[in-house]
Amino acid sequence: MTDGPYAHLLEPLDLGFTTLRNRVLMGSMHVMLEDKRKDFPKLAEFYAERARGGVGLIVTGGFGVNRTGWLLPLAGKMTTTAESRQHRIVTDAVHEHEGKIALQLLHAGRYSYHPLSVSASKSKSPITPFGARAMRSREITQTIKDFAHSAQLAREAGYDGVEIMGSEGYLINQFLAPRTNHRTDEWGGSAPNRRRFAVSIVRAVREAVGPDFIVMYRLSMLDLVPEGQSWDEVVALAKEVEAAGATIINTGIGWHEARVPTIVTSVPRGAFTWITAKLKPEVTIPVVTSNRITMPETAEEILARGDADMISMARPFLADPQWVNKAAGNRSDEINACIGCNQACLDHTFKHKRASCLVNPLAAHETELRLLPVRRARRVAVVGAGPAGLAAATSAARRGHSVELFEADGEIGGQFNLARRIPGKEEFAETIRYFVRQLELTGVKVNLNHRVEAAELIEGGYDEIVLATGVTARTPALPGVDRPNVHTYADVITGRVVLGERVAVIGAGGIGFDVSEFLTHSGEVGVPQQRDEWLREWGVSDPSRDRGGVTAPAPPQSPRTVFLLQRKTTGVGAGLGKTSGWVHRAAVKARGSRRSRESATTGSTTRGCTSPTNAGFRGCSRSTTS
Repeated sequence: MTDGPYAHLLEPLDLGFTTLRNRVLMGSMHVMLEDKRKDFPKLAEFYAERARGGVGLIVTGGFGVNRTGWLLPLAGKMTTTAESRQHRIVTDAVHEHEGKIALQLLHAGRYSYHPLSVSASKSKSPITPFGARAMRSREITQTIKDFAHSAQLAREAGYDGVEIMGSEGYLINQFLAPRTNHRTDEWGGSAPNRRRFAVSIVRAVREAVGPDFIVMYRLSMLDLVPEGQSWDEVVALAKEVEAAGATIINTGIGWHEARVPTIVTSVPRGAFTWITAKLKPEVTIPVVTSNRITMPETAEEILARGDADMISMARPFLADPQWVNKAAGNRSDEINACIGCNQACLDHTFKHKRASCLVNPLAAHETELRLLPVRRARRVAVVGAGPAGLAAATSAARRGHSVELFEADGEIGGQFNLARRIPGKEEFAETIRYFVRQLELTGVKVNLNHRVEAAELIEGGYDEIVLATGVTARTPALPGVDRPNVHTYADVITGRVVLGERVAVIGAGGIGFDVSEFLTHSGEVGVPQQRDEWLREWGVSDPSRDRGGVTAPAPPQSPRTVFLLQRKTTGVGAGLGKTSGWVHRAAVKARGSRRSRESATTGSTTRGCTSPTNAGFRGCSRSTTS
């Protein structure tokens, strides 16, 4: 075992025929560079950057094994020799930096976004507009062969292994769960029949690639949907997958249609490692744990405790490709942590846009965006130490400019200092921590409690001035808004005002929902929710008690009654993030907030809280939002 604070994390993993340089796996994620040949040089550099960063094993985004399994029409697939050759640029780029890479083999089943989709039985998923027809027996056996053929082509392309996607509600998972498998032939009915498809795929893949090739199976340990797998079925599947020739078992959590969040920032760190730990004694091959593991301290604790043999992280490598190297150099304070916001990664890909990262815009743009050294250093003034100003100041300093940063407040962070106080957004503090260290490393001169004026900037003789002064709470022009019981969201979140038990929040956008979550939260501000409390709130249970690992949610009682109002006629919260908005809407609703689309200027009454024109906000404390 290696020395240092992350000895378990950095220990090599001997797989018999090959050795991984550490216990860090970069999990699969689609970045929208996988589907067109012209984007492969960009994809190659994206993975090469992570290989340079020290990742032990990289897993690509999913590639189809046939056309019916496409996520989208013309999506990336691995079905021909020509397609295999196209991948050489990717595998060569990773191997050049002593990394290893596996291709994820994917059949989307009823999650396919096209009219040719198929599944174990005739059904329609709630996340696509297309119904899936039931696969015929000969199609099932052909699909097994397709997985094996794609794995063989992956080996020819130079990959070190494949990951068989058996979780997240995709086709293999659809065969495993009673929810979607209503067959009565040899591929359905009993649990052994339902897992026959998955086990047959692993066996066929192993036969196709030989003994000295990584075959990783992504196993759904918590389906998090009604009529999912029982724990006995999960264990039986893991044992049969191992016997069929799998090298590694990776943890999959939740179907895409599950009503339990699994990777957004409000999910506690390592919230699902307990289920991996529960499976680990049942098999002898290495087991990987996943989901919401963002910093090396968490990863090391999980491995040292014996919960898993390896750690899978995906989006943390969008945020910082040098994550492993920084951990190995005992520089975890320099890691640019993923904050689980979903805004530039999943929200982009679900809109068919290239993924990136809110805290690292270089991600997936490595061939187009680079911080190159400057030929002539300039004196730069940056006004405002919010996220934008901090990024501008440190980026300019890294390039070689002399930078001075001005901030009227007594601390850096801007709106992130408010965001980190919102329950479930405590991770935003990690970005502030990162920039504190980057300011030190880049030598930016920081002036806090300094509201700089134009005359001072002119007198300073700066070559360039960057204005990043952020936003302030907007006070809407509503009658009664000047009353003493009307406050801005900033005053509420920072605790400068104390609110009563009945609060109206005017504005149901992102800030309105954040304020509502803040007001309905009964815990300590800035302290992340404990895992067990979070599991109870969302109805996550032990699958040995409840099939699929879901039970009735038990949200905590709100200390206030909150009325969330908006003037728009659209659905309340309709403009929230595509992949995370439902989480905020569900949390606020479950905690008892009352929501209304009634106009805040019509004189109507909403659940006992009179509108502003009718009575000047009589009877309620409230916080206005922009």
